[in-house]
Amino acid sequence: MSDDGYTKHGAGRHDGPASTSPYPLSRLSAPHELVDVAREIQQADALLGAVTGGKLAQIARQIRALQEQARQVLDAAQRDSDLHRAACNFKKRPGHVYHLYRRGDGVRYLSMLSPEEWGGAPPHAFEGSYRLELDMSWTPADEAAAHDAEAGALARLLGRGE
Repeated sequence: MSDDGYTKHGAGRHDGPASTSPYPLSRLSAPHELVDVAREIQQADALLGAVTGGKLAQIARQIRALQEQARQVLDAAQRDSDLHRAACNFKKRPGHVYHLYRRGDGVRYLSMLSPEEWGGAPPHAFEGSYRLELDMSWTPADEAAAHDAEAGALARLLGRGE
């Protein structure tokens, strides 16, 4: 017998323990043939491809969601900028609701009077009501309650209580 566990006369025969055999020693063992190994590699590649595809699809969904959030942020910034540029003959104070109107010549202006306070017939086209926030952003008046509820929930979550 040679040093590697093989006999000189039976060059392909393994004489060591069955657990160290490079090939199955029992007829009940699965055959180790090149076709089986290739099939195993192919199945692993297919599974890895599916997993990778799933992860990439998830990243694509996240990218689309981030793009939508970015669009919303840019739209809000444009709206806020437009509202700050609207004509105004008084000092704007955070926490107050102001009403946006457009004159016939296209000039937009802020007023403290709502359409109802004009007797239901404002002198110019009404475009919306907005609350000025502490950070100088604007919240549409019809979204202010939801905005406040969200801020309160966030404060409670962060342990600041309210």
